[in-house]
Amino acid sequence: MTPEAQAFVVFIVGMLVLMGIGMNMAFALVLTGAGMAWVLDFWDTQLLAQNMVAGVDSFPLLAVPFFVLAGELMNAGGISRRIIDMAQAWVGHVRGGLGYVAIGAAILLSAMSGSALADAAAMSAILLPMMRKHGYPVGTSAGLIAAGSVIGPIIPPSMAFVIYGVTTNTSISALFISGIVPGLIMGVALMVTWRLLLRRMDLAGDPPVPLKERLRLTARAVWALLMPVIIIGGMKSGVFTPTEAAVVAAVYALLIAFFVYREMKLADLRGVLVRAASTTSVVMFLCAGAAVASYMITLADLPATLTGWLGPLVENPRVLMLVMMLVLVAIGTALDLTPTILIFAPVMLPIAVKAGIDPVYFGLMFVLNGAIGLITPPVGTVLNVVAGVGRLPMHTVIKGVNPFLLAYIAVLGLFIVFPQLVTVPVAWMR
Repeated sequence: MTPEAQAFVVFIVGMLVLMGIGMNMAFALVLTGAGMAWVLDFWDTQLLAQNMVAGVDSFPLLAVPFFVLAGELMNAGGISRRIIDMAQAWVGHVRGGLGYVAIGAAILLSAMSGSALADAAAMSAILLPMMRKHGYPVGTSAGLIAAGSVIGPIIPPSMAFVIYGVTTNTSISALFISGIVPGLIMGVALMVTWRLLLRRMDLAGDPPVPLKERLRLTARAVWALLMPVIIIGGMKSGVFTPTEAAVVAAVYALLIAFFVYREMKLADLRGVLVRAASTTSVVMFLCAGAAVASYMITLADLPATLTGWLGPLVENPRVLMLVMMLVLVAIGTALDLTPTILIFAPVMLPIAVKAGIDPVYFGLMFVLNGAIGLITPPVGTVLNVVAGVGRLPMHTVIKGVNPFLLAYIAVLGLFIVFPQLVTVPVAWMR
């Protein structure tokens, strides 16, 4: 067996074993990368350290901590709650209205935080108790909230697109634009699925909210609604870059929380900063660990090996895309979104480009697939958040999310068959 083949075996077996014993993903990536370096006779501790530093030494990655901070400030400062209150005022009287509120709130929150976990935590804390109180099936309600949360990595601003863009050297602004229409289509798919599920539920809507009250709640949410307008509008007009947009989002959320809604005090800021720093450290350590593994994967020439396996499909881009998406669906059951991007995006993108697939379209499909993995058992990070915040058994949330998971897979298939749903809006908006 050649050293390259041995390195491939070390990477696959090492990751499976280390994940199986419950090791932290970042440590697993570093250790498998070190094992590959040993097999390739390229062992050098200084090189490993340099790669870890290089993995996080990137200006665009500065967007990650600021988007995380913006999400935490939204939840602590009452911004998320006002969005939900406004959505409930307008559609809460419809039969099954709280479900539509959850979907609408998910879309609006996605345009502010860029984080599925932050959106899942906010909606689980606010909406799930309300849905329980009104007699909604707990499992289905939790599943809907979990499914709505994964729109977060698709609609801009998106931390996943930032990480993907940095990892593959793809335009982050173009990736942001590519997520707008697919994110809205995901919302429509959830609405259709929820409408079908309502046939088996005996639910009544709340009394209609008077128009005056609706307008009042909308006015209270105006400052929150301006946030995505400022972020997306600023990037589209070239006023600031995606990294600078993250800083603008964090500062804007801080000012609104302290001086407009006044729901945060100075003493609350420490907790917000600690939570944001904790989440950021996890993401950045993953980036550092993945840089080691990615460097060794390149040395072992694994991309060329994978290209050889998929070579016969290069002449048929749609079939190639279908096969790669099926592989990513399988990977998503075991890996979280960030490590999936860091490990597999640099390997798969060159194959897609060779087949003539638009790199921005492929990036959208890659991140969408990884986002679906956030609600795919057994890992399902978002499922864990909803179950934890809602104090529900994990199997209840998994059972409830299955119909929405099927809807998302159908959406994924739709984009494979009709890539123009992504590429045409991107070309028009750019």
